[in-house]
Amino acid sequence: MVVAGRPQYLLTMGTRPLWTPDRDKAAHTNLARFSAAAGIDIVAEGGYERLHRWSVQDPGAFWAAVWDFCGVVASERGSAPVVEAEHMADVRFFDGARLNFAENLLHGVNDEVVMVFADESGVYTKTSRGQLRALVARLAGAMRAQGVGPGDRVACWMPNVPEAYAVMLAAASVGAVFSSTSPDFGTAGVLDRFGQIEPVVLFAVDGYVYGGQEFDCRERLGEIQAGLPTVEVTVVLSRLHSEQCPPEGTVDFDAWIEPHPPGAIQFEQLPFDHPLYVLYSSGTTGRPKCIVHRAGGILLKHLCEHQLHCDVRPGDRVFYFTTTGWMMWNWLASALASGAAAVVWDGNPVHPSPYTLFDLVDRAGVTLFGTSARYIDSLRKARVAPRRTHGLSTLRTICSTGSPLSPDGFDYVYQEVKADVHMASISGGTDLCGCLVAGDPTAPVWSGEIQRPALGLDIQVLDGDGSRLEIGQFGELVCSSPFPSQPLRFWGEGGDERYRAAYFDRFEGRWHQGDYICATEHGGFVISGRSDATLNPGGVRIGTAEIYRLVDAMDEVVESVVVGQPVNGDTRVVLFVKLMEGIRLDEELQAAIRTIIRAGASPRHVPEVICAVDDIPRTRSGKTVELAVRDAICGRPIVNIEALDNPEALDHFRNRPELV
Repeated sequence: MVVAGRPQYLLTMGTRPLWTPDRDKAAHTNLARFSAAAGIDIVAEGGYERLHRWSVQDPGAFWAAVWDFCGVVASERGSAPVVEAEHMADVRFFDGARLNFAENLLHGVNDEVVMVFADESGVYTKTSRGQLRALVARLAGAMRAQGVGPGDRVACWMPNVPEAYAVMLAAASVGAVFSSTSPDFGTAGVLDRFGQIEPVVLFAVDGYVYGGQEFDCRERLGEIQAGLPTVEVTVVLSRLHSEQCPPEGTVDFDAWIEPHPPGAIQFEQLPFDHPLYVLYSSGTTGRPKCIVHRAGGILLKHLCEHQLHCDVRPGDRVFYFTTTGWMMWNWLASALASGAAAVVWDGNPVHPSPYTLFDLVDRAGVTLFGTSARYIDSLRKARVAPRRTHGLSTLRTICSTGSPLSPDGFDYVYQEVKADVHMASISGGTDLCGCLVAGDPTAPVWSGEIQRPALGLDIQVLDGDGSRLEIGQFGELVCSSPFPSQPLRFWGEGGDERYRAAYFDRFEGRWHQGDYICATEHGGFVISGRSDATLNPGGVRIGTAEIYRLVDAMDEVVESVVVGQPVNGDTRVVLFVKLMEGIRLDEELQAAIRTIIRAGASPRHVPEVICAVDDIPRTRSGKTVELAVRDAICGRPIVNIEALDNPEALDHFRNRPELV
């Protein structure tokens, strides 16, 4: 049913807030202090709306205020916070500024803890700023001795360990461009990424542990070396085979830095737009796009998100469950620039128990706990109740991203994790290495909703013709204002043209993210999946998240994926479900699924075909790959299976007799 142009489920969501911040505490957040300096009372009715309006109408004043409030370290600030241009992609921020990304992350008192590390084996260490600076100094010295300088690429094929952060900081300190991916990527996946950017140094690992199992990387490392002819030296960190010599043609990590004593770090002062990172699109629809990010833009955007949207403060402990192959790794690293410590975990988040990460929260004093919607849903399905077993006394904020967090996921957090916590569902992408829509620590949290448009970004919901849609109507997520973390370009020949075509062509110079979204009456948003994966039965667009939130809440279902199958000139909705052990997809369960979808969404959402599968394919960051499933059932080739964590799962979708 659609009532007044709004899907039925939107009319029943958010009848009351799940959490409302204490007014006095809200008034003492970073966001409140920042707003007060701009003459805006954030806790007053309409306060955020006024702040956001100012941030997009006067971007020069806003980003200059962020620079000052967040304490950017720079040798020169430049002539103007914003240099306007005819095309959004050509707008420049802080033209003439000179700074160093690594210096901003490493400045401060030496004896303060800046990193807490834990892994499956029981290792638990703390690293002070002085210790991290010493390691970075040695790595930077070794890089310079190797001839690495501004613009050279440094590639890192390592797990989420402190040394990976140190390598990144050392590369940034000398002006090199850093790029990373995790060691669970196979040879082809690594070469698809690093092979495009031609690194001169490769940092790697000899193996890693996940879920109690050891994975030897040495054979794959040899294949990767052979496929990267520009690499002059391969430096191997020993995680499993410390008693053995490093693989042939490589040098041991400790031996490589040994000739270079710790000391003062020479931070190259570089332009605001100097390339810092190359990140990669998921690659599920083709060869991964190499996205070049500017140092100043990433720094300023992350400072804004951490301090204003997430209320990160000096001395906080910020955790995000991530690998080096996901942009949230880069987001976590930037927490150091706000005076917080990064809490780093290497391994399976539910090994040896589903409470593993909550043990870490209590032990490390985590203040911000970041994870994926899929992880939260898995805890809910397993009936894990940390509020009954853990103190979680330091925990103020929980962040969720990767895919839309369902209302059931929101409810679970407040019922079974912690009642007094800021649940910040956030969404953006590798494209901008940040958020388009984000949290607000001074405002209520409503079930199923992302709270706010990100500051400095003019977020709009448009139909296919570019007209603005009203509250409750789903359409395309578009940003019409420039922002500092827009990429510089895509790497390689024709990179600027390919970059502009990817984000700006669809809506005439405005940033098109590709999410299917609607605005809510509370000033927030609901995302219903990727717009290129929306269903279109009978010409009516349907977001996939509307189905997932209902089906995945069923006790019988572990997870699901829904796609549109072209049939006789139309599209039919096909739902695949992975069921709990011992559950069979009989006619009664199929009828129950259809009834729940019809009642909770609309008749248009009801799948024509429901199939059971043993597994559902997903990317290495946990996102369900609807487009790959659609290609599989249509008999099309899957372009890049290396992007998938479990590519064998696609076999369950091919040649299904139910779909003939």
